[in-house]
Amino acid sequence: MKILVINAGSSSLKYQLIDMTNEKVMAKGLVERIGIAGSNLVHKYGVDCGSKKKYEQAIANHTEAMKLVLEVLVDKEVGVISDVHEINAVGHRVLHGGMAFTQSCIIDDACKAAIKKCIPLGPLHNPANLMGIEACEKAMPGVPNVAVFDTAFHQTMPEKAYLYGVPLKYFREDEVRRYGFHGTSHRYIAGEVVKILGAEHSKVVICHLGNGSSLSAVVDGKCVDTSMGLTPLQGVLMGTRSGDVDPAVVEFIANKEGWNVTRTLTMLNKKSGLLGLSEVSSDMRDVLTYSRAAAGEEIEIGGNKVIAEQEKIDKCKTTVDCWQYSIKKYIGAYAAAMGGLDALVFTAGIGENNPVLRAMVCDGLEFLGVKLDAAANDEKKFGKEGEISAADSRVRVFVIPTNEELAIARDTLELTAGKK
Repeated sequence: MKILVINAGSSSLKYQLIDMTNEKVMAKGLVERIGIAGSNLVHKYGVDCGSKKKYEQAIANHTEAMKLVLEVLVDKEVGVISDVHEINAVGHRVLHGGMAFTQSCIIDDACKAAIKKCIPLGPLHNPANLMGIEACEKAMPGVPNVAVFDTAFHQTMPEKAYLYGVPLKYFREDEVRRYGFHGTSHRYIAGEVVKILGAEHSKVVICHLGNGSSLSAVVDGKCVDTSMGLTPLQGVLMGTRSGDVDPAVVEFIANKEGWNVTRTLTMLNKKSGLLGLSEVSSDMRDVLTYSRAAAGEEIEIGGNKVIAEQEKIDKCKTTVDCWQYSIKKYIGAYAAAMGGLDALVFTAGIGENNPVLRAMVCDGLEFLGVKLDAAANDEKKFGKEGEISAADSRVRVFVIPTNEELAIARDTLELTAGKK
């Protein structure tokens, strides 16, 4: 059975075609700048999707983007299937399912109406997700579509974890609460680490660390708390997101700058975090490189050669300190909330690939029983999976590459097998 996985953004459409017989990616790609000048599709195919071809043409909307994707998938030169009808089902990443969805579901009119109802909770992503769904329905009539929600995994949180200390009427009337995100990634990792531990009971903290970062506390494979909130803005320091701030900061900055709340929140979402503190970059690789440079040294930042300045070095050092400290606090808090810690897992771009930053996060957690094997930690990068804790560490520490697309495909297969 072949599953097409779609992740639609407001002006983009990412896809993977997965053969579920062996869970192998047959092809993948990205359509960018939909409805904007310079729209294009980059298609990857062949062994380990190592071959690539770029198509540059006008793409007015998501329907045209989906039509182009299907044309490329059956193309005689770069395609991987002979006919579109080989695609048995489509799985869609949907950002916000609110309280309506605790698991993935086959998409019908009621499902689409519920996704639309959640637009106030996910104003940037949910409309794009709907466009991707409707584009697939037009391009492949009769093929079942499945919605896999970013928020679903976290719906097992108890009230004490998801309720905010605001008047209860906002929860009753508007469902204002902590939802959490990156749920498909957290669910995939939770399943993998439970298999590795082989224990009936486990207490795990999952650190999904990338440009967007979130942590989850997982007991026996189920989420009991997570760092992101009503939106992905809450939690640890991120690439351009501030993470946790006193809500009064919004009022203070808005009054100082003469901004409305929306503009102030845009600043907290897009111009804060690593970028706001370092004033160098939103990319942790750049910030870390700068923080470890010597004044006057030539370094590469964002593909450009620059001369490191002491003032920026100091800012980047402080930024890295703030980043690792914010993560460390959550790990400690979740260990306390769960009443112990059996395993700590690093995943996503930073978590999978940066031994230096993993070591920084773990430094000082020895009181919890966390002890790294330095050699094993240094070896685990570029998507390598494995254990990085020392033999005498009371808490096992792992690097496990995430695979959200495969998790979406597995849900889609489970729900649609035999339904086409």
